[in-house]
Amino acid sequence: MSSIAMTTEITVSHAAEIEASRPFFSVRDMHAYYGESYIVQGVSLDIRKGEILALLGRNGAGKTSTLRTIARTDNPQMRQGEIWLDGLPIHQMKSFEAARAGIQLVPEDRRIIQGLTVEENLALAKVAPGNGWSLEQIYESFPRLAERRTQEGVTLSGGEQQMLAIARALARDLKLLLLDEPYEGLAPVIVHEIERILHSIKPLGITTVIVEQNAVAALKLADRAVILDTGEVVFSGTAKEVLDNAELRHEYLAI
Repeated sequence: MSSIAMTTEITVSHAAEIEASRPFFSVRDMHAYYGESYIVQGVSLDIRKGEILALLGRNGAGKTSTLRTIARTDNPQMRQGEIWLDGLPIHQMKSFEAARAGIQLVPEDRRIIQGLTVEENLALAKVAPGNGWSLEQIYESFPRLAERRTQEGVTLSGGEQQMLAIARALARDLKLLLLDEPYEGLAPVIVHEIERILHSIKPLGITTVIVEQNAVAALKLADRAVILDTGEVVFSGTAKEVLDNAELRHEYLAI
């Protein structure tokens, strides 16, 4: 092999290594406010494609505000920092543009549309441009929703509404799924069903950030963890490191 060919091969290989190590989703020094209340104070984090990140902390730590800032909602207002998803500058986008870029927030209240059936909720989500899941794919992964496709969405049980909210996100062109308290008030059997779904979308390259008061459940599901305290990152590492560190859990998670 000539020296030129060897150099080219090394350069290509090095470029591939750099690309493989580059985070799929990145937040850099993000600051956000509700009015003049300083809520998110310099948060930075990296997530690779297909990872599940548990975003943890006590009540008032800034977890939901961090999710909302990433999704580019009007409140809180981001005043400094950068958000990158698959090379796209999310920090320069409005909320609808971030959604089109692949960021879907499933809020704590789920926001199922009143007066619409399960299938109508899903069909409305599919109006957005992109390559989301078909109804057939959704019903295969969510058999409970298939059984209730003609039922009004707001009359579903809490767990079924959570499934519908996640399915609605999958009906859009989804790259980053943001889940705010997805287990709240749900029976363990429904929690396990949601965990099954989240594991099943990992190989598809869908990246997930989960905020959950049931920290142990979130940590067992997640690959990595970030802990917030008063809007600042106090820990970033693997989920196993948090599970193995009783002092850290006690200080910042009260478990």
